[in-house]
Amino acid sequence: MTNPVTTQQSGTIPAQPGPREVTVTDDVTPGPRPAGTSGPEQAAAAGSPAPGGTSGPRQAESTAAQGGKPGPGAAGDAVLPGPGSGAAFFPRPVPGAVIPGAGPSGKPGARPTVKLRDADPDDPPRYAPEWLELREPADAAARAHDLLDPLRIRLANLPGKSGVVIHDVGCGTGSMGRWLAPRLDGAQHWVLHDRDPYLLHFAAVASPRSAADGSRVSVETRRGDIARLTPDALRGASLVTASALLDVLTREEIDTFAAACAGAGCPALLTLSVAGRVELTPSHPLDAEIAQAFNDHQRRDGLLGPDAATAAAEAFSAHGATVRLHPSPWRLGPEQASLTEQWLRGWVGAAVEERPELRAEADVYLTNRLAACAAGELRVTVHHIDLLALSRPVGGAS
Repeated sequence: MTNPVTTQQSGTIPAQPGPREVTVTDDVTPGPRPAGTSGPEQAAAAGSPAPGGTSGPRQAESTAAQGGKPGPGAAGDAVLPGPGSGAAFFPRPVPGAVIPGAGPSGKPGARPTVKLRDADPDDPPRYAPEWLELREPADAAARAHDLLDPLRIRLANLPGKSGVVIHDVGCGTGSMGRWLAPRLDGAQHWVLHDRDPYLLHFAAVASPRSAADGSRVSVETRRGDIARLTPDALRGASLVTASALLDVLTREEIDTFAAACAGAGCPALLTLSVAGRVELTPSHPLDAEIAQAFNDHQRRDGLLGPDAATAAAEAFSAHGATVRLHPSPWRLGPEQASLTEQWLRGWVGAAVEERPELRAEADVYLTNRLAACAAGELRVTVHHIDLLALSRPVGGAS
């Protein structure tokens, strides 16, 4: 993990006037940046994935998610978002179908990571945009608002800047920006990182238009490798954000991440890391066994899974940051039945993959749980943890 940071594709697009009014083409005029920032002025547009597909686990030519056909944002296509909100831009899942890559478990044997790295163009998607759309409202409701005040204080005390630069690592379809940008004052320039330009395309065209006080928000997209993240890559950053990222990293990767943030002197807001606890109502005798098997699955290949938030707190603290942790649970009821269904399938599927001897019992369990979900009788709390790490500013600024 000592390789220098590389950007394989980057582009700057202006803050979007709203998904209904956006067309993404190969030529996009760079948007204005907050004072003191820099970046490529003539880079390729974010919404123009490289010919022949993409790199990363979620491809432009999404296989099952798109019925085997290239999805929006495939090579050479300009995309006209559908009417309504940014969510309407995403492909719609087939009713009753299992979303490929949805839930906590990816393909058998595949690492469900948002780690940014080169990959074979034929590498299939692990997280479909439909899944990310489905979970976005629950994510927004769960994120810890109590961490925003200390973050606002830090950002307000930045010296000599008329705006902030925010790096969103593993941005997916850009839900963090849609949640956070309207909650912060002042001009913002978001640098969206993901290994998949298909998702970067969605994130770009559905990006927020303005900050809480009406200030302009601009967006830039990059592809790279979180394992190669360095302080130089974050030079000029005011904040680093990520969602559902820490639990798919190793301890070494988290330490690299913490060291990069500390070296750049910027805070990090890292949300929705799994906590390893799930509560289902009504309860079932198999709940605890499925939960334990799932947690063991999350720890495969050296990943931290439910231990990630604690490991990250230790890593940032070791680099001199002040760390705050706050619970951010999903609370799923009848109104979130579609999300609960997909989550259940992934949760039980990962448990069975970890412990194949559970299959017979788990099949019956899943059938019964899905029936209760469809009847509006099931409620689920999936515990997560949000982390705010306030690294010491470079140069001693407050």
